[in-house]
Amino acid sequence: MQEAIDYLTSKNSIFLEIIKKYGLPQIPKRPQGFETLVLLILEQQVSVDSAKATFLKIKSHTVCNPETLSILPDEEFRILGVSRQKTQYIKILAEAILSKELDIESLAVKSAEEVRKELIQLKGIGNWTIDIYLMFCLQEPDLIPLGDIAVVNTIKELLDIHDKKEMQIHVQQWSPYRSYATYLLWHYYLSKRNRKITY
Repeated sequence: MQEAIDYLTSKNSIFLEIIKKYGLPQIPKRPQGFETLVLLILEQQVSVDSAKATFLKIKSHTVCNPETLSILPDEEFRILGVSRQKTQYIKILAEAILSKELDIESLAVKSAEEVRKELIQLKGIGNWTIDIYLMFCLQEPDLIPLGDIAVVNTIKELLDIHDKKEMQIHVQQWSPYRSYATYLLWHYYLSKRNRKITY
């Protein structure tokens, strides 16, 4: 991590300012596999806390595995607080694993591009979900999810860049440590708002 921090602070002083003000960021880690992808589907476009509460409801109600969730009635998902759309996405994921269309364990030995190519085929799993899975579960060091509102808003605030294409060009200079840049940007965003997230 220190190598990444040294590199990023040499590229832009905003990273040094974040560390001076708020300390070092937490490096998020989650286990690989089906459960984490279900949680990431639930996290799409809602707060992490809200998604986690729904996820814990599912886990206390039933076994969170592809066999169980693929046949859980939609009505039960609804009672647990899962939208119709996200219910469909979870079932598509579960069925892809059961049919061997997706070998979730093999993702760990594939490149980021191969993982993206495989997961993007599944309806309900887009680039944001794939980015977070790669970063949190597979410890990919060089990704920045520009579909993440906290990242985008922090870049706008600290760097005064408001155009998405300009952002994409600018963040290339943070390679090969763009994931660590992301953790610093999230750290700033949350710390400024006195929010703490358990990944």
